[in-house]
Amino acid sequence: MEGERLASQARSSGLPAGGATGESPGVDAPLLGSSGSSALLQAEVLDLDEDEDDLEVFSKDASLMDMNSFSPMMPTSPLSMINQVKFEDEPDLKDLFITVDEPESHVTTIETFITYRIITKTSRGEFDSSEFEVRRRYQDFLWLKGKLEEAHPTLIIPELSSHKKQGPGLLSRMGQTVRAVTLSMRGVKSRPEEFMEMNNFIEIFSQKINLIDKISQRIYKEEREYSDEMKEYGPIHVLWSASEEDLVDSLKGVARCLDQCCQATEKRMSGLSEALLPAVHEYVLYSEMVMGVMKRRDQIQAELDSKVEALTYKKADTDLLTEEIGKLEDKVECANNALKADWERWKHNMQNDIKSAFTDMAEENIHYYEQCLATWESFLASQTDLHMEETSEDKPESH
Repeated sequence: MEGERLASQARSSGLPAGGATGESPGVDAPLLGSSGSSALLQAEVLDLDEDEDDLEVFSKDASLMDMNSFSPMMPTSPLSMINQVKFEDEPDLKDLFITVDEPESHVTTIETFITYRIITKTSRGEFDSSEFEVRRRYQDFLWLKGKLEEAHPTLIIPELSSHKKQGPGLLSRMGQTVRAVTLSMRGVKSRPEEFMEMNNFIEIFSQKINLIDKISQRIYKEEREYSDEMKEYGPIHVLWSASEEDLVDSLKGVARCLDQCCQATEKRMSGLSEALLPAVHEYVLYSEMVMGVMKRRDQIQAELDSKVEALTYKKADTDLLTEEIGKLEDKVECANNALKADWERWKHNMQNDIKSAFTDMAEENIHYYEQCLATWESFLASQTDLHMEETSEDKPESH
């Protein structure tokens, strides 16, 4: 959903290159497999810290069971880690498709890391070819996200959740704290009402979607435990039937019903893990990202406010301040317009995605209960007919 804009911004921002070797990105190939004619940054511009551990998580906060598989507690799906991007936001621009798949582990004498295959297919004339394929590691995606946010601070960039094996050092944490305190002290004096509404909306949305995510994960866990337990009942009834000659058919019938219900439960679990869970968790990450976008807008506004205040009290060179204020006013206007446009698009997509996910899940649940109910009703009907036949046979004939 977000890849169209990301790819377009990536071409204007410059992209890191490099392959599956895990080396620092260079200038040989673009991250998303775009053509060599795309604007690329020089090697000295790249700011990747090779001394830090590689990233562990990319998108949806999926953890790794081992170097080639993903944790079943955060199931992967087309909506999550393995992602095929199709651009449906703008019907006239369905000519760029990006697939991220095939995670692959790499082991060297120094480190172990994971790369992903990225395939780009396009019919656009500005590309040298219609298809490109590269492999990129986590830090390349993180680098790209950082550059896009730097170039477009108030656009909503597709989510990327990253965690490092070791936290930042003491000096880094102190620097972050100082910057946060400075910004909070400076603040925004006159945030427009529409952005106040956006901020309130995303804060409430974040609380609700995080709660839904936790509940959904708990439901999935409980359903998995229920399914595993139910799988044991079928064989138990089959073994039981071996010692109950008069109840053989009935006990085996119960076992068949349990097996059918287990199959239906597995199908429902698959729908839960492939549709609802990834969609909800995706917007958990999005809520964090949008709040970051709002903060970056406020920072630009706060910088303008501080310059205006300095000019009011003539704390510095007025000509220089006037020039800087003019530039910042243009920057704030551009930032506001970009955020407002992106906000409406994101909000529309979010509502459609969540509605679709819950609607599909509700329909799947209805089908599941109808199937299980039909299974047991059929079994009970057969047992009733059998009982009536036996009763009829046992009834003495009248003379």
